[in-house]
Amino acid sequence: MTPTVTNRVKELRTARGWTQEQLAEAVGVSRQSINSIERDRYVPSLELALTFARVFGCSTDEIFTLNHGPQEGQ
Repeated sequence: MTPTVTNRVKELRTARGWTQEQLAEAVGVSRQSINSIERDRYVPSLELALTFARVFGCSTDEIFTLNHGPQEGQ
C-alpha cells in the first residue's frame, strides 16, 4: 500500500486561535491551500512544510506523519 501523509495543521492553527486566512498569510499560500492541507487532500512541498514548522515553532515531525500501509503478507 502507498504511504500517506497526515498532519496536525488544523489542530496547531486552532490552538493559536488563527483563522485559515491568517495561517495562509503567515506561510504565503491561499486559504484554499490551507483548507486542502487540513483535509489531507494536498501534501505540501518540503519548503512549505519547513515554513509551517518555523511558523508553529516546532519540528516538521511534530506536524506531519508518514503513515505506511499494512505490510505485504500481513
